Amino acid sequence: MKRLGALTCIAVTLMAVLVLTVPLAAQESQPQASTTQQYTVQDLGTLGGTFSFAYGITNNGSVAGFSYMPGDMTWHAFLWRKGLMTDLGTLGGANSIPWGSRPLNEKNEVVGSAETSTPDPFGEDFCRFGTFLTCASFLWRDGVMSALPTLGGNNGNAVSINNRGQAAGGAENLTLDDCGLRLFQRKPVIWTKGQIEELPTLSGDTVGFVNGINDPGQAVGLSTSCTASHAVLWERGTVTYLGSLGGNDSGSMGINNRGQVFGFSYLADNMTYHGFRWQKGIGMQDLETLPGDTYSDAWGIDNKGRVVASSCDASFNCRAVLWQGGMMTDLNTLIPADSGWFLVEADGINARGEIVGLGCTDVECHAFLATPKASGAASDSLTAPSNNRARPTVVLPENVRKLLQQRQGDRFGVGLVRPQ
Repeated sequence: MKRLGALTCIAVTLMAVLVLTVPLAAQESQPQASTTQQYTVQDLGTLGGTFSFAYGITNNGSVAGFSYMPGDMTWHAFLWRKGLMTDLGTLGGANSIPWGSRPLNEKNEVVGSAETSTPDPFGEDFCRFGTFLTCASFLWRDGVMSALPTLGGNNGNAVSINNRGQAAGGAENLTLDDCGLRLFQRKPVIWTKGQIEELPTLSGDTVGFVNGINDPGQAVGLSTSCTASHAVLWERGTVTYLGSLGGNDSGSMGINNRGQVFGFSYLADNMTYHGFRWQKGIGMQDLETLPGDTYSDAWGIDNKGRVVASSCDASFNCRAVLWQGGMMTDLNTLIPADSGWFLVEADGINARGEIVGLGCTDVECHAFLATPKASGAASDSLTAPSNNRARPTVVLPENVRKLLQQRQGDRFGVGLVRPQ
């Protein structure tokens, strides 16, 4: 427990530097390319507040994310479709949020976490909204948000849903967590037609979480002991450890229909972590970073194996990137220089090469949609041009930075726990 807690504190401390008060310094150049795919950037707007974030996009162009409501005191999950952002509401509380790499499917069903109006009987602040209300996994379908069952506890997180309607995430039971990672154990689960199924963890591990599920039903996530988190794959009732990039901790974050997995892993120094892509027969490939950066994170994948991610310097100034063909490309070099945007994080990509995530201007940070120009499909040989791009000066609101810290820490299986 002490080992994992220390790692989590390191991750949270590092992410706290993500203020995006970024110096207007030139970025390192990348290899010259004869042809490059260019993108246009669209602001997806908000639900009335000043901030929004897009987590996933379907092949038909629907986007899921969250937005501040007017006054920037609460946020709601949204579904964006053909220019219209729909507020998905809550389960009686003030807040809701999708939380994962594939929070929606082609049927426009969305999963996430939402507060109820009931105070948590054990004083947990599971969703970490600061309200200490119970936090339920939700499924939103045809305009109605419904709570998904737990394993006897009061709280849960749903983060991924496939086109068969299977949702995945984690749910509390009523067994005390001996590791002290949280009050009760959170187990990896899949919901099928409203029924919950607990998945096994690795031998010696006591808790876990499913971060992604594909259409064939393969699932990926974390199996966690008191000392380390392990990237795992579940299929046909068994759990398999996928390894690491040399460090003690790793985690799988999502999987496409070809069985390609993306996630994160610490390197041998157990201080630096990189995104990875894993494939059966090939193993774990290090996505590395852009020149001059220290950390990288993988957040989404398409069925061609292209990974969208972020690459960050030692001070956690991050930029959205696309990894394919063994090369990482700064998306900011592929948008118009006069767009006014700086793309901070890329979180979802569809078959048409459309990418969503978080972008900032000198004024606010909003969910963005980056669309390939001309052909309508991103080039499979995409590489970066050699131009440099300055970063705008943007300061994220304090509660937004806390949210990003929570998301970072959640990769270690700690989850949305009470702030210290």
